[in-house]
Amino acid sequence: MAQSILDELEVYKTELSHELSRILDYWIKYTIDKDNGGFVGRIDSEEHVIADSPKGSVLNARILWSFSAAYNLDKNGDYLNYAERAYQYIIDHFIDKEHGGVYWTVDYKGNPLDTKKQVYAIAFTIYALSEYYIASGNNEAKTLAILLYNSLLKYSYDTAKTGYFEAFTRDWQPISDLRLSAKDANEKKTMNTHLHVLEAYTTLYHIWPDDGLREQIVGLINNFTDHIIDTKNNHLVLFFDENWNRRSSTVSYGHDIEATWLLQKASMVINDQPLIDKIKQLNIGITEATLEGLDTDGGLWYEYEPETGHLIKEKHWWPQAEAMVGFYNTWQITGDDKYLHLSKNNWRFVKNHILDTKNGEWVWGINNKGELMPGEDKVGLWKCPYHNSRACIEIITRISK
Repeated sequence: MAQSILDELEVYKTELSHELSRILDYWIKYTIDKDNGGFVGRIDSEEHVIADSPKGSVLNARILWSFSAAYNLDKNGDYLNYAERAYQYIIDHFIDKEHGGVYWTVDYKGNPLDTKKQVYAIAFTIYALSEYYIASGNNEAKTLAILLYNSLLKYSYDTAKTGYFEAFTRDWQPISDLRLSAKDANEKKTMNTHLHVLEAYTTLYHIWPDDGLREQIVGLINNFTDHIIDTKNNHLVLFFDENWNRRSSTVSYGHDIEATWLLQKASMVINDQPLIDKIKQLNIGITEATLEGLDTDGGLWYEYEPETGHLIKEKHWWPQAEAMVGFYNTWQITGDDKYLHLSKNNWRFVKNHILDTKNGEWVWGINNKGELMPGEDKVGLWKCPYHNSRACIEIITRISK
């Protein structure tokens, strides 16, 4: 490798190491709920804590994962302490001790609020508990991760058609509203949930290499290659009915590029070389398709509606984080420096437009005029330290190796 590339990588690593510290410092400084325990549920775009906001299981699992993964990177004892805080709050307030699974939300005092069982949220809890076990060696966390995995197999896994159903009532009965958020289609199977179940199982397998879990990972990868990746255009299909019939045509550029490296990581954890080779080839095509959503400033647009030709000209924080990792991963696959430069160009865009240089963390996003999107959370049910800290950790780790 040319010395100039090595020098570039060292600068990239140094900048991302600094940024990871900045992100987590924000969460330590501003989000600790000293009155009610755990972490606050919401901070608005003006940095005001909305004290009585609900607390989300996804946000809290992502906080647990972020501090655990950061500790696993550099053994900063403070990070382990905050991971412990997140873990204890999840155990005390989000775990449904009667029916299993996790509540979608609790109120600001930690009482159950929305008690539905959203498979996406359970997946993130498995993911976080597994990473926390690596950090802490806490066997209770590992046992709980396996218990949640078994609940998904029992209640959510489709034994007839494979894949996972989206959501259930508190006691695992069918539910009419399956959606993660108001913008989603009300369908029984989704790309997003399957991607993050796969991510959760990948980390769980790292601490618990169970044969049945391995079969589930292979099955999930096959769900992507058989149904979710549209081989005609190399984009991901977002929504399906129970029989894997497509129910949407929307293109989500952030999910496209995120899937490339998460699928590869899953195939690698089970050490299936033919599958690894297959995914690497698919990744190149998906990465090229993602370039359709790349602006000249290096930022990645949000979504595209091919039926109407409408491009949602917003650049949210999380697709940028995924682009940084995804392009870097494709550079590692191909050796084509074009992809490394795309990763670094995206990071430059983030530095210019997405970093909150005054308070820390990343803003929600900007519109097509380069203006901050108004009224969006700085911390909330969906605004978390996971995508950006994960991007930093992933690239730092890859450069270090």
